[in-house]
Amino acid sequence: MDNTSGVGVLDKAAIVLSALEAGPSTLAQLVTATGLARPTAHRLAVALEHHRLVGRDMQGRFVLGPRLGELAAAAGEDRLLAAAGPVLGALRDHTNESAQLFRRQGDHRICVSAAERPVGLRDSIPIGASLTMLAGSAAQVLLAWEEPDRLHRGLQGSAFNATTLSGVRRRGWAQSVGEREPGVASVSAPVRSPSGRVIAAVSISGPIERLSRQPGRLHAATVIAGANKLTEVLARHAKTAEEQHTA
Repeated sequence: MDNTSGVGVLDKAAIVLSALEAGPSTLAQLVTATGLARPTAHRLAVALEHHRLVGRDMQGRFVLGPRLGELAAAAGEDRLLAAAGPVLGALRDHTNESAQLFRRQGDHRICVSAAERPVGLRDSIPIGASLTMLAGSAAQVLLAWEEPDRLHRGLQGSAFNATTLSGVRRRGWAQSVGEREPGVASVSAPVRSPSGRVIAAVSISGPIERLSRQPGRLHAATVIAGANKLTEVLARHAKTAEEQHTA
């Protein structure tokens, strides 16, 4: 199938953005992923960066820029965020702990939706908070299913290791105890796109005194169920869009 529009520069810019969807890239990696000449890939990435469609992480690698999220929100087409509120609210009410939805952006994970425990001791993570990808159960989930080279780069300096992530892939959920912050435990599970790619992590977090040192035993099944609901919403939306397109 021919995916070109006939406007060469736009087609090449789209190729760059599609390559960055897989995660941060150096210029050399971008050239390899896109098949574009090095000067062309660099010129397009810098131009897209000027318009905030592309950004840079702490290592100077190219990443998808904040403007894309702003455009998606403005268009009202972010089905994941629209569905997240009720799912996180139900998760909070069922576990009696704060619930969050995280997306990865470069070397950080961003809290894009949250439902806080209303009273008592709680782990409060506001919407928009940027947390490290080096610690915490959500970071484990967002890294565990990456391509091997990206996974190994992500493990550099992290509080967990490859064996931990292997266990996350096998179980389908992650837990952390005092990993991101002393006294705090969490459980996370992946949200997948219709193509099966992990695009977000659903989490609950709270004090170790309530969640224990094995929080997955208490809440993994519930967190997985919440993440699966969001995955199903995305799948239904994609199916409906495809049916309308072919009608």
